[in-house]
Amino acid sequence: MEVKVQKKTKLRPVAVPPGVEPEDLVNTPVIQEAARVLREGGLVAFPTETVYGLGATGLDSEAVAGVFAAKGRPADNPLILHIAAVEDLQQIVPEVPPLARTLAQSFWPGPLTIVLPKGPVVPAITTGGLNTVAVRMPDHPVALALLAAAGVPVAAPSANISGRPSPTEAAHVMADLQGKVDIILDGGSTSVGVESTVVDCTGPVPVILRPGGVSREALEEVVGRVELDPHVQGGEEIHGPVRSPGMKYRHYAPEAPAVLIRGEPPELFRRLTALANELEAQGETIGLMVSRELLGYWREHGVDGSRWQVAVMGSRTNPSEIAANIYRCLRELDETDVTQIILEGISARGVGLAVMNRLQKAAANRIIDV
Repeated sequence: MEVKVQKKTKLRPVAVPPGVEPEDLVNTPVIQEAARVLREGGLVAFPTETVYGLGATGLDSEAVAGVFAAKGRPADNPLILHIAAVEDLQQIVPEVPPLARTLAQSFWPGPLTIVLPKGPVVPAITTGGLNTVAVRMPDHPVALALLAAAGVPVAAPSANISGRPSPTEAAHVMADLQGKVDIILDGGSTSVGVESTVVDCTGPVPVILRPGGVSREALEEVVGRVELDPHVQGGEEIHGPVRSPGMKYRHYAPEAPAVLIRGEPPELFRRLTALANELEAQGETIGLMVSRELLGYWREHGVDGSRWQVAVMGSRTNPSEIAANIYRCLRELDETDVTQIILEGISARGVGLAVMNRLQKAAANRIIDV
């Protein structure tokens, strides 16, 4: 459901100079103010290394309900609990299996979420009614300082209206949630740009439920075999309960309909350019989300792309750069009058798997393979 605009949202800048540690920020007035709001059941948006999160005290059912209401998020879509230290796991899960402990020690703080059987202290609303809970320790000084100051696990999905592109800047949060949250902590642009990798550790072999900032290859270097949930790349509709955020519902979507083109250059570039021309001839206003390499292809072949709205994600050879920019690019196109968006696909290796997962969902599984 929608929340009526009733809160007086405070935007609080937080200076994050290079090398600052969470303990340097814990006792600052702005972090203490935000921590107090959390403890009192309010909503605080804050930066992490992945995207901005919308936080509430994760063990308080009423506070968590406020997150679902502010986002318009379906009640069966589970949330992730954020903690300040590995030791905090003990209060929310009955035990930490060796596999999960190894992953936590290797990747926390960082963009990895671990799914474990939940303890009785975690309310059902936080887990979407599941008997498991998703937990992570973010790698951002503002987030860690806030979690430490609040002294409670914080449930925090992305700080945007459900289904919209995730926020990587405080301005994105303001655009979606002004009047629905108490405080937005502005810590600048996020670095990773896509959400955390979610790994189910309830069985003998870890299973990636949502690809993200930690690649499958990096996980396998630490724990050996790692499986992919079939829905990560398949795109088929999920019926019934989901085990992770980002699996079931329309996600990361721009306002205009989008189509994703998958393949390799130069055929990819030829097909993408031809499709833009075809749609324009049909009266569509075209938006493109593409790599710098496509712009080079246009220069070589005399293509005039100036009549299209073009958002450049980065280089195809650097999937981490593209990951950091895809949500910003989607939101930039939303601010234009485009009626059709074409997305350029990249290799699904490494972090590229997370990029392609997000682009596929942004396109609502409308895909052209070349």
